[in-house]
Amino acid sequence: MIAWILLALGLVLVVEGLVFALAPSRIDDIVALMARIPRETRRLIGLMALATGVVFVWAARALGLH
Repeated sequence: MIAWILLALGLVLVVEGLVFALAPSRIDDIVALMARIPRETRRLIGLMALATGVVFVWAARALGLH
């Protein structure tokens, strides 16, 4: 179980790191854009991302990746 958590966190860091490494100048634009989005909309986006992640994990386990 710990290995899966470490794998998941590692993959998140790889993806996040790619954004910062490949497009560092775009980070300011993204932050400014996020600041203009209403708080409730950001919360909804976060909840949708969370739900999508749960579905992906469930699907991976259902397909035998456990």
